[in-house]
Amino acid sequence: MRSEVKYFLFTLPAIAYVAFFAFYPSIQAVILSFQTTNGQFTLNNYEELFYFNIYGTIENTIIVTVGALLIQLFLALGIASILAREFKGKNIFSTISIIPLGVATVVAAVTFSFIFQSVGGYANSLLHLFGLKGINWYSNDLISLLVVMISDSWKNTPLVTLILLSGMLSIPKELYYAAALDGAGPFRRFIHITLPNLKKFIAIALIIRGVSEFNIFALPLIIIGFHPLLLTTLAYELYSTTTINLSAAAAVILLVFISALIAINIKYAGGGGRR
Repeated sequence: MRSEVKYFLFTLPAIAYVAFFAFYPSIQAVILSFQTTNGQFTLNNYEELFYFNIYGTIENTIIVTVGALLIQLFLALGIASILAREFKGKNIFSTISIIPLGVATVVAAVTFSFIFQSVGGYANSLLHLFGLKGINWYSNDLISLLVVMISDSWKNTPLVTLILLSGMLSIPKELYYAAALDGAGPFRRFIHITLPNLKKFIAIALIIRGVSEFNIFALPLIIIGFHPLLLTTLAYELYSTTTINLSAAAAVILLVFISALIAINIKYAGGGGRR
């Protein structure tokens, strides 16, 4: 009993930190979203969100989340498959592949804003080298969201890679040896051995990154500004230009999506400690 109390006391500062800086502001946002500026109960804040294209904003957020997750999963599977092997220069390759994780989000966003400039950007310069026409990367919403997906994937693919690599290294080598003896090539071994054994790792990586993708803020704000809007940039724009109550309503909708992903995360990742 004494040891349990001691362990609880050790975790108390962390619990207090999370309660004060995460739960308390969330509860405050929910309360504010149902109030007028005079403190009266109202549902008008949620009704007014329809004038700010809330459906389109949710759609944009889902497109960025799903698109970025697919890009990161595809790239991470390729990089992790390479890192799971032994080859000359592996340490250099692994270091280079992890570097983006250490780059500040603001720095990455500014860098990619230069890369995807419509005039004089590095991406268009590369296209010109192959005799192709330059692209206006901000000509419509889908291309603008694609720029956000690519930029975010460069920054966060290393995290997905590390999770998948840990899963690949846990697969017994004997399975690959036995499959090779039966005549299975690299592609069939990847489909029938690697992917089935990576299911839990893929689920955890996608859920963790999914929560972060819904929270993406600084990167799209710097690259595309407020057009097209995501839930985070909408909440910030409303906070800057209207009332905090209306901004809180947009934040609560974002909170609902994040809470759903956290619940999925707890279900699939949190059950591992049960005996």
